[in-house]
Amino acid sequence: MWFKNIIVYRITGEFNYDEAQLEEKLQDQAFTPCGSQDLSRYGWVSPSNGLQDTLLHSVHGFHMIAAQKEEKILPPAVVKQQVEEKVSVIEKEQARKVYRKERDQLKDEVVMDLLPRAFSRFQQTCALIAPQQGWVIVDASSHKRAEELLSYLRGTLGTLPVALPDVKHSPSAIMSHWLEGQEARPQGLEILDEAELRDNLVEGGVIRIKGQELLDDEFVAHLEAGKRVVKLSVEWEEQLRFMIQEDLAIKRIKLTDQMKEKMDQESPEDQLAQFDTDMAQMGIEFTRLFPMLIEGFGGLAETP
Repeated sequence: MWFKNIIVYRITGEFNYDEAQLEEKLQDQAFTPCGSQDLSRYGWVSPSNGLQDTLLHSVHGFHMIAAQKEEKILPPAVVKQQVEEKVSVIEKEQARKVYRKERDQLKDEVVMDLLPRAFSRFQQTCALIAPQQGWVIVDASSHKRAEELLSYLRGTLGTLPVALPDVKHSPSAIMSHWLEGQEARPQGLEILDEAELRDNLVEGGVIRIKGQELLDDEFVAHLEAGKRVVKLSVEWEEQLRFMIQEDLAIKRIKLTDQMKEKMDQESPEDQLAQFDTDMAQMGIEFTRLFPMLIEGFGGLAETP
């Protein structure tokens, strides 16, 4: 149940909700399936993979939530074909031209007619709230998906004071300096064998490197030629491997073999107890990792 991709937000104000209050708020906005005329629905579901019915799962001060989105699938080509058929009938029977406004009305009618027969696509997004440490960690590979969950949570709670962290130094520049040897890496952070570089002067100029030593002279020559690191694979404290992006998103998180072995040794037999253990360990590691990365990029920028 470890998150694979995370976008992390700072809690910038008060977050004074206990477990009962959060559960009550989430229940008010619980997920309900699409009705016959709904294009999509969004709401809260159980984050514990059905192990519990509650919409909030809390362990050691960490809170996990999950949002589910249902979208009806209407292929544009099917909609267009049916609209054209209706237009053809009208123009033939009434001997007149169908213009844009009427076409849009026909399209709406076609969509409403097709919705009850459309298939649904479901997407679930989880987030870990760490109020004591001051973070909200969203399991999402895009900012759009993360912001969708946060926007819904803000509407559910009435307020949600969070913001993406702003660091003093450019992550891209600092990661480039790590490889050039001009900047000391944070303790416990080791460079792996994958990176993406971009050229500031050439639009679309991208170099992707995988399975190569990133600290050798050939690679450094790209940096000296003006390219900059925008993605870098690293290992942290022999526990986690991941890709750091220039926007501070963390992608492709994997446990190291050492970490897996340690967790297997401590693994309880009960599924719910295992979920609690994994969630607590994930919360501890992530809330240790991100402050370290922020410090490595110069610390948080001062807000005006």
